Amino acid sequence: MSVIETNALTKTYNGKGGISDVSLSIGEGTIYGFLGPNGSGKSTFVRTMLGLLKPTGGEGFILGEPIGSIKSREQAGYLPELFRYPDWLTGRQLLDSHAELCKIPVRQRKKRIQEVIELVGMTGRENGRISGFSKGMSQRIGLACAILNDPKVIFLDEPTSALDPIGRKDVRDLMLYLRDQGKTVFLNSHLLYEVESVCDYVSIVHEGDMIVQGAWRELMQIDAQVEIVTDHLTGVQWPPFVIGHKIIKQEDTRTRSMIQFENESDIPRLIHYLSANQIGVFEVKPITPHLEDVFMHWVNQKKESRHVGHQ
Repeated sequence: MSVIETNALTKTYNGKGGISDVSLSIGEGTIYGFLGPNGSGKSTFVRTMLGLLKPTGGEGFILGEPIGSIKSREQAGYLPELFRYPDWLTGRQLLDSHAELCKIPVRQRKKRIQEVIELVGMTGRENGRISGFSKGMSQRIGLACAILNDPKVIFLDEPTSALDPIGRKDVRDLMLYLRDQGKTVFLNSHLLYEVESVCDYVSIVHEGDMIVQGAWRELMQIDAQVEIVTDHLTGVQWPPFVIGHKIIKQEDTRTRSMIQFENESDIPRLIHYLSANQIGVFEVKPITPHLEDVFMHWVNQKKESRHVGHQ
């Protein structure tokens, strides 16, 4: 059974904005990236999934329960992008009030609160007033609230936007920990380099439309490429399986080149070919696309198709 499932889920505002016709299925133990620039409908989608907004079309389910139902919300944790807590409370007092709202038994509250304090990296700061928290510490207490009830699915909306590099790494480590515990993490973000390190599967949204979804490393078909350092190349006859080559830097005794193939399996063939022709190989570095490359590929493709459609 899918942990998160939608069928043509749509939420617009008087027929405009929002997000339209989102259909996806996300399994257990997954960190799923929902990617797009600000204003693309990411937060609208999450708030609709959590029942904070009423959909204008389609349907959605969390662990088989219809979105908006009490049962679906009981199984979810949520960190909004913009949130404010009563700043006269201490961090521990805030967590205690959330534990009461989540109906965590009194006997278990102290232990669970201490667990999440340690998980989000705010040990020793939990008794300070929220009014004195930095942006990073406020983000950490928000994360603690989101996972306090040990939810099976956690929606995180731009969770690293207010954090320094150490804090961002802590959040990435927390997401990986939750995944390893069998949780499903739905990550809203426009920080592609953050998503790349934790997500295998993504959806890309732009101007309210979901453009593409799937394993992000498979979403852009490109030829295999390597950067290679060899002996000085003079008049080499490239084999047929090399479909492109470009010299990046020419030195006195060595050459740095970019070589392009149709398949990765051609890389050892190239090394064997060069060696057989007495050309020394000193370095071979495969070049793989980054998530930013994939994102821009699909966004530009959408822009081009729209431009053609308007002609």
